[in-house]
Amino acid sequence: MRSVGVEEELLLVDGRSGAPLAVSGAVLAAAERSAWLQPGTGGRPEHEFEKELQKEQLEFATAPITHMGELQEEIVRIRGEAARHAASAGAVVAAVGTSPLPVQPSLNVGRRYRWLGEQFGLTAQEQLTCGCHVHVSVDSDEEGVAVLDRIRPWLAVLLAMSANSPFWQGEDSGYGSYRSRVWNRWPSAGPVSVFGSADRYHERVDAMIGTGVLRDEGMIYFDARLSAAYPTVEIRVADVGLDATTPVLLAALVRGLVETASRAWQDGQPPARVDTGLLRLASWRAGRSGLDGPLLHPETMREASAEHVVEALYRHVREALKDHEDDERVREGIARLHERGNGARVQRRLHADGQSLASVVARCAEMTIEPSAAGSGPV
Repeated sequence: MRSVGVEEELLLVDGRSGAPLAVSGAVLAAAERSAWLQPGTGGRPEHEFEKELQKEQLEFATAPITHMGELQEEIVRIRGEAARHAASAGAVVAAVGTSPLPVQPSLNVGRRYRWLGEQFGLTAQEQLTCGCHVHVSVDSDEEGVAVLDRIRPWLAVLLAMSANSPFWQGEDSGYGSYRSRVWNRWPSAGPVSVFGSADRYHERVDAMIGTGVLRDEGMIYFDARLSAAYPTVEIRVADVGLDATTPVLLAALVRGLVETASRAWQDGQPPARVDTGLLRLASWRAGRSGLDGPLLHPETMREASAEHVVEALYRHVREALKDHEDDERVREGIARLHERGNGARVQRRLHADGQSLASVVARCAEMTIEPSAAGSGPV
């Protein structure tokens, strides 16, 4: 069974005003102190947290896990730890893709971040976005690239399902995932064409870095890529999930996509040669609509209802879901998502009910660490 790991980025905010706080250094210091107090560290304390581009956010990564129930427990645990460390710095954590409140982000310290700020100017300065990345194990780079080539048309559906960033600088952006639009300002971000082989993948990456526009392999921001650090494919399209069940639903679907694509490759089935320009339109449509408007169907590249497109994704990976014993969890998760909506719909509903954006952020912070927020019914 393929292992799965999840990386999430959380926003650090003031619990009353909802405004982002540039306190990641203090939060990481608290995590370090807590790790030292754990028995058996042997002088090498470890924790799951890392700094990100901006001081107003915090990143964590789970260990590789094979069972989705265990993955959800791990995400709940680490989110709770993040909240505890944030509290020591006078902040709370909110799993939202962008800040609903106006903010002028603060680039983190370090040579890499300074280079990004100098190279990309306002794109780097404004880039306060929180995403969810899913890693799935593969046996080789060749298998990994075969998977990347075959999952391309389906990635926009994951973006629509996860959309959780409707507000930008205090205004409704009109998008379900405005994070995706801000993220795609990076020159290496977004959909890419079919590679065909691991050699051609690495040749393209080397050529992109060789231009000097990108600093290193870490700046290969494809929607899906080979991990530079682990034997995995990394799918990077999703907004961070408002509650802990959303990244687990995504992880199960992503593993299903990877397994389905690998089987097709082994059976000699070629990838669909969907034009990259069409995939960019599908990504835009998913970011704009979320689940509240039409999407482009991955098999036809024509508009269809969100319910119809999500159902097509489920059917596409159903056999792999059954083999991983994820089928029931995914069906229930999709039904819950359609009933309650994704994070964008929840945020807008809260605001439409007369709550200020500060109150919206406060409720989102509560949902971030609630073990079963998605099962609690409408907000």
